[in-house]
Amino acid sequence: MNLFERYLTVWVGLCIIAGVVLGQFLPGVFQAIASLEIARVNIPVGVLVWVMIIPMLLRVDFMVLHEVRKHWRGFGVTLFINWGVKPFSMAFLGWLFIRHVFADYLPQNQLDSYIAGLILLAAAPCTAMVFVWSRLVNGEPLFTLSQVALNDAIMVFAYAPLVALLLGISSIIVPWDTLLVSVVLYIVLPVLLAQLWRQYLLVRGGMAALHQVLSVLNPISISALLLTLVLLFALQGNAIAAQPLVIAMLSVPILIQVLFNSGLAYWLNRRLGVVHCVAAPSALIGASNFFELAVATAISLFGFQSGAALATVVGVLIEVPVMLLVVKIANATQDWYGQTASN
Repeated sequence: MNLFERYLTVWVGLCIIAGVVLGQFLPGVFQAIASLEIARVNIPVGVLVWVMIIPMLLRVDFMVLHEVRKHWRGFGVTLFINWGVKPFSMAFLGWLFIRHVFADYLPQNQLDSYIAGLILLAAAPCTAMVFVWSRLVNGEPLFTLSQVALNDAIMVFAYAPLVALLLGISSIIVPWDTLLVSVVLYIVLPVLLAQLWRQYLLVRGGMAALHQVLSVLNPISISALLLTLVLLFALQGNAIAAQPLVIAMLSVPILIQVLFNSGLAYWLNRRLGVVHCVAAPSALIGASNFFELAVATAISLFGFQSGAALATVVGVLIEVPVMLLVVKIANATQDWYGQTASN
């Protein structure tokens, strides 16, 4: 992991502080930025999200999808967790904790919005950081790459219907047109642009050219994420100052769903006899979230100052330390996994 990735939680914490402070001293500036919208899509955030997402999508090679047949059980487990368990378990945990356990301690007018943010977070499988997690558990590289490519292909078609379904189940009204615009803007177009750019780089200079571009873009991508967080917290500052425990309460369902889904995927892979170098990244991919997409979609659907936007940002805050914990557990249990898988 590079410096940005290793200390992402620290940078996010600093962005929270910087955003809240700047929001108190320069409220007019951030309100003006928040008002720069077309069809409910904030233009500055749209630009920042593209800068975040495209370097991640440059890594994805859709030509490796034929690898699916080599590790079909691992793919099956990951897809089941990503699309059949994680979004629905998060919707349940959101209902349980936001509407019931913590309901009396949260702003009543934001309860639906918090749940919506949690659903947006869980409905999008991670695209970028999973390459880091897979490397840390000595995962099979082609499995990780082809699983990400497959998830991205599914996400183009499944993200909007799945989010709309879960928001509907939670009795939260979502504008379909805005959701579809978000999917086109933050998934379809970046995927197409990244693939065209990838092919151009490979034709001109091979993998060396691609890696050179990625080495330049990756720090810029993380910086765009951090700048987006500053904007969010500048507009959320008053709400956070009024109820500072909101972030801790939103962290609880996110933490539980990461541990639950990674544990379930790890166990299912073991039961199916999947090798550890596939099972470990399968568990990590199954549990992690595409928080950049979730943040952008939450802003488009509900606005900068919504509970949904705040909930997705909390996902950024805790993802790195929690996923590193899952990595540590997967590495520590490798011998046990091999013994039980062979029994």
